[in-house]
Amino acid sequence: MLEPGTLAAFGLYLVRSSALILSAPLTGTGTSFAGVKIALIASLSLLFYSVTGSPLADVSGFTYVLFALRELMLGLFLGFILQMIVMSVRVSSELIGHEMGFTMSSVVDPNTGVNMPLLVQIYELLFLLGLLAMNGHHFFMRALLESFNRAPVGVVAIDKNIPEMALDFFAEMFTAGITFAAPITVLLALVSVLVGLLTRAVPQLNIMEFSFNLRIALGLVAMLIFAPVLAPAMTRLLETLIDGLNAGLDAITV
Repeated sequence: MLEPGTLAAFGLYLVRSSALILSAPLTGTGTSFAGVKIALIASLSLLFYSVTGSPLADVSGFTYVLFALRELMLGLFLGFILQMIVMSVRVSSELIGHEMGFTMSSVVDPNTGVNMPLLVQIYELLFLLGLLAMNGHHFFMRALLESFNRAPVGVVAIDKNIPEMALDFFAEMFTAGITFAAPITVLLALVSVLVGLLTRAVPQLNIMEFSFNLRIALGLVAMLIFAPVLAPAMTRLLETLIDGLNAGLDAITV
């Protein structure tokens, strides 16, 4: 029969693992079976506890609640880093879709249950496939294991560098999303200038119909032309993900 200290420590492992897995882009999707998530959380927590864990001494109920809140915060912080990478892809595809006029057509995203433009889902799916192709899920599990080594359970301390690191990483990912979409958005911005000049030169032109069709056509052509640049950009984002996880682990080191 397991000792109370062992159960208490394992419960904290479950809290941090649950917070990270349920907030991560790959494992926190709404389309995954609940039983699979529960099995993944339990198996990883048991494995990591057997590697790095140790029983807790007798603690009061209030102290244990503080321990659990700390584990929840650390798990959500690491999940925030993973979500920021996906958000950078969403920002770039939102910019492209807005310039092309595709924001008017949206479908329900099965991951979140909200309406999202078509281009957002295309680029996000490509990124997640690239993440799996580069074994990004291995880095995800490795980061979870390393977090237990650098920030052991059973303490209340949280490094003060976490908010600063999260803010810097958010700004970096927002910049990466704008840079990712820059070639196509600049081309479509030039199309807007061209359409404006045509409107002045040919007042009889049906500007709404002409510009709408022209934006979609040139946007699709631009996506095809810049497709070879997509792979290096995705690779750079994945490298940024790894660097962000390492920086996040450094920030939570006690």
